[in-house]
Amino acid sequence: MKEELYKLAQQHGTPLFIIDHDRVRENYRTFKRHLPRVQAYYAVKANSNQEIIRTLFAEGASFDVASYNEFMQVYEHIRHFEKNDKDFYIWDKIIFSNTIKDRDTLKKIRQYKPLVTYDNADELKKIKEHCDTAGVVLRLKVPDVGSQVELSSKFGAEPGDAHTLIEQAANLGLVVEGLSFHVGSQCTMFDNYAAALDIVSQVFHDARKRGHNVNIVDIGGGFPVPYDSRVPQFKELARVINSELSRLFPEDIEIIAEPGRFMVATAAVLISEIVGKARRDGKIFYYINDGVYHTFSGVVYDRWIPNFHAFSSGTQAGATEICAVVGPTCDSFDKISLSEQLPADLRIGDYLYTENIGAYSIASSTRFNGFEGAKVLHVNNQTNKE
Repeated sequence: MKEELYKLAQQHGTPLFIIDHDRVRENYRTFKRHLPRVQAYYAVKANSNQEIIRTLFAEGASFDVASYNEFMQVYEHIRHFEKNDKDFYIWDKIIFSNTIKDRDTLKKIRQYKPLVTYDNADELKKIKEHCDTAGVVLRLKVPDVGSQVELSSKFGAEPGDAHTLIEQAANLGLVVEGLSFHVGSQCTMFDNYAAALDIVSQVFHDARKRGHNVNIVDIGGGFPVPYDSRVPQFKELARVINSELSRLFPEDIEIIAEPGRFMVATAAVLISEIVGKARRDGKIFYYINDGVYHTFSGVVYDRWIPNFHAFSSGTQAGATEICAVVGPTCDSFDKISLSEQLPADLRIGDYLYTENIGAYSIASSTRFNGFEGAKVLHVNNQTNKE
């Protein structure tokens, strides 16, 4: 693998972001195999590269979008459908899971009768005024302590307010299709899923008793990626989820999920180049041609812990020390890691590679300081196979 990556870097230059579409397919199929009852809506925000969307579309995935632009990325693949087929696809396979949508977006998607989420009364009124064709899904606040990125402080209605918000939707003439939650991104505390499903089931059964025909339960995302050996295995979480779904909900309802990180995190490798080297206060600093304003943006926005590997063990085999790896910009904030175990005698022009960097990386990359960011290279994608 290292030899192949090295050849690609020499051929295409650096920084080079390599997406392996076979791994994307493998992750999707793993998800479906372990959670057969759950319809997977890929969270486009994790990595919105159009080729990834194409690959997952071909696999039969559904899509979770947060904006009109993300919606249009998926729409490109169904533009040629007959109207009825197109309308059904949008209703059945796309969800706007951002609980706050601007008025212009709602106006634009009104014609498609979309499935959208909400968690407050003002959002309901906005949906009614600008997108009254929508089916609505109430997002509930659930425990998310311990997740890599916690979401409940910004999204989700208190379960105690659920009845009122469902009634308000019905009074406005909107159809409450379902309930949703999100335990936070990269959730390794499986009890959070069990607790969330229990909360949602109580609201679900109460709503049905009150005459609301709720038919969708959206279990959100947060499915753990094996960044290291300490991360609990996904198949163990799947056992918990499958058991709780069977115990708490009828068999005839639709269960959906919004995996993003799970689909793409392990599907990409970044190759960067050492462009500078200095010893500062006794520590070696390797300056590379990528940083936190670019592909390593997840260090800031996603609380992601980076990893670096050298292609060479250096001239003194086995001689490593704790080094800093920093980005190329003029901002002192652009420090990727201050504690990487690397060979001490790497040289300017040597390459480093970083694994499991497919999620929340190029998706939030900028052009700060005039740096363009990594070149994206696709391998094992449909275009290359045709």
